[in-house]
Amino acid sequence: MSFLSPIDSRVTQSQQAAKFPIMALLTKGAKATQRRQSRQSSLSLCLQSLFNGSLSSAALLTASLSCSSANANASAQALDNELPPKSESEVMTLKPVVYQIFTRLYGNKNPTNKPWGTIADNGVGKFNDIDDVALNSIKDLGVTHVWYTGVPHHALIGDYSEIGVSADDADVVKGRAGSPYAVKDYYNVNPDLAVNPVNRLAEFEALIARTHQHGLKVIIDIVPNHVARHYQSVSKPQGVRDFGEDDDTSLEYSKNNNFYYVVDNSVKGTKGQAHAFEVPSLPAELKPLGGETHPLSDGKFDEFPAKWTGNGSRLAKPDANDWYETVKINYGVRPDGTYDFPRLPAKFATFTEAQHYAFWQQHLAEIPSSWIKFNQIAQYWLAKGVDGFRYDMAEMVPVEFWSYLNSQIKHTNPDAFILAEVYNPNLYRNYIQLGKMDYLYDKVDLYDTLKAVMAGKTSTANIAADQAKVQDIESHMLHFLENHDEQRIGNAAFLASLQTNISANDSATAQAVNPNYALPAMVVSATIGTSPTLVYFGQEVGEAAIDNPGFGHASRTSIFDYVGVPAHQRWMNNGKFDGGQSTQQETSLRAYYQKLLTLSTGRTTPALLGQYYSLDAANRSKKNATQSHIIESNSAQSMSTQKSTANETGYDDSTFAFARFEVISPTSKQTQKLIVVSNFSQTESKALQLKLPKELIRQWQLKDGVYPLKDLLEDHQTSQLLLEQGEGKIALTLAPLSSAILSLTVVADERKSESANKSLNEQAAE
Repeated sequence: MSFLSPIDSRVTQSQQAAKFPIMALLTKGAKATQRRQSRQSSLSLCLQSLFNGSLSSAALLTASLSCSSANANASAQALDNELPPKSESEVMTLKPVVYQIFTRLYGNKNPTNKPWGTIADNGVGKFNDIDDVALNSIKDLGVTHVWYTGVPHHALIGDYSEIGVSADDADVVKGRAGSPYAVKDYYNVNPDLAVNPVNRLAEFEALIARTHQHGLKVIIDIVPNHVARHYQSVSKPQGVRDFGEDDDTSLEYSKNNNFYYVVDNSVKGTKGQAHAFEVPSLPAELKPLGGETHPLSDGKFDEFPAKWTGNGSRLAKPDANDWYETVKINYGVRPDGTYDFPRLPAKFATFTEAQHYAFWQQHLAEIPSSWIKFNQIAQYWLAKGVDGFRYDMAEMVPVEFWSYLNSQIKHTNPDAFILAEVYNPNLYRNYIQLGKMDYLYDKVDLYDTLKAVMAGKTSTANIAADQAKVQDIESHMLHFLENHDEQRIGNAAFLASLQTNISANDSATAQAVNPNYALPAMVVSATIGTSPTLVYFGQEVGEAAIDNPGFGHASRTSIFDYVGVPAHQRWMNNGKFDGGQSTQQETSLRAYYQKLLTLSTGRTTPALLGQYYSLDAANRSKKNATQSHIIESNSAQSMSTQKSTANETGYDDSTFAFARFEVISPTSKQTQKLIVVSNFSQTESKALQLKLPKELIRQWQLKDGVYPLKDLLEDHQTSQLLLEQGEGKIALTLAPLSSAILSLTVVADERKSESANKSLNEQAAE
């Protein structure tokens, strides 16, 4: 969810070998460029036909069918055939690092942070603040993709009547700056973000171009499940109809209605009693604009009939915890939960995007209106140069829609980056394999486990268990420790809800702590798989989010208010982006992130694009495993008082290790092997005698001997790999919160290997 309800934190839902899906960042040569240009040219022609003239729904559907079905007949004939895999030249050599920018906040240099402050009080960041200097700073972190959050025009409290934008009613706007997930106009951008609101779209297009010039890809949000209560596009291309513009509001549900209505239809398909919308009753701390008098804050909002609220509430008067500022989109799901569109055959789980695309060309006349409208939106932004999308609350939308939309997107741009917010592990494979998502949040398993390990509430053994659960789809599971929904690592509340009975939103916990305690988790998150890593701006300098912004809670950087982000502002240094005002701790932390994230891409560490092998079980004794269970079940035990029982390896419930390596092939001249080891303890050093099992050594094709290891992360100097009788041992001491990424490069030439080992053995004997 997009933290649309600030009263309670988000309640998450419980819990074929995947093809490496990482998107190409490097130029692929003339053929790929020509193909992309051809698609963009075709897209421009399609958009002209889709958006020219005032089209009826039927005519719009016909135009959509005509424009999107180029090559459809040929594709349909091959529907049941597997397409050949991409050649090696088409598979990238880097894995993505996504840097999430909350665009309204990133460039804001105003440090006032007055609760419920206006733009005049607290300032706001602009597209132009993300200039070449800023982008260089971002690129230096190892970033490959920038996710610009809050770009589409959403409901907010501000007067833009001079440019033809209607005012938004304060009774259905959260905060003063508004939720970025209550989109009001999908065909333009937030006017707050522009120096000249009249030219706001051109200013964003310039930012897209600027970002591309720095070799970075651009991601923006699409929010498919809901739109602002008062959706009204003033910028839509000619021929596009607004959501709800053609709805039959006398019916609770109709397939081609874009919304659901609070109408009592006692008999299916007949007219019934309609109910008017009522503003929810809010507690004092959530009163619009903090209780400030405002002409559009009168406890009323004119909506008749009332629409279902974004989270699915069917009440004419939503609850304060409902997403009352939004209305739910109808995708052809009837109120009883049955589907009113073609179902996707199960065999399509193994089919390519091209085959999914061909399937929907055969069924376009049967799909609901909302599907077509969201495809128009996606194609509009692709034509503007956007490289991909992050989908909010994707699991609340049928998987068939995602098959349709994502195959349309991939038909236009095969390299588009598609990331979805899905929290139910039981749905992961459906949304990847049937819905054709590139990446999903690894929230409910890995993020939650890492957080519990940091809090001393579970054993590191559960990290290995989580990775094993998704091993067939691991390359699709994006890893993160922060995003706009989650509490900041640097705030005590991040772990407080796990360590105490204090609410995670209690102001008593809104205090800064040293964010370095999360470094081992960050190392594991960024290096355990081939999936992308996400970093939220300010995370790399330890932003604590302790200010009281207004509608949002301290402990998260508010997405509803005009605020500054203090640690980031110190790094920004009035636009120099050089850390000129940062503390030593902040600059040291950023340097660590920079080194780790750069390594994580695989640019200099190709092993991180290869295989994963858990070292946890081999280094954990039965006694150790029993202690893990005790730690997990004892919710009163804190990390600082935890005493894990280590075995002869020194490995315990606060240590974690795994290997990453390139697969050896006949053509390989050398192959890199990495051993990643982390100590999560905040107080205890760990003297480890790490074991590498015989099975792994056989895969590595190593002979007995001594092999030097180089730590790529923290420069530990004493490490070497000793192989005896086919089993490996590494002696290593890790300080509290320390990690090592130990690199072993093996030369394929047997004679060179034997000579090197002989020399090393002689040195060891001396």
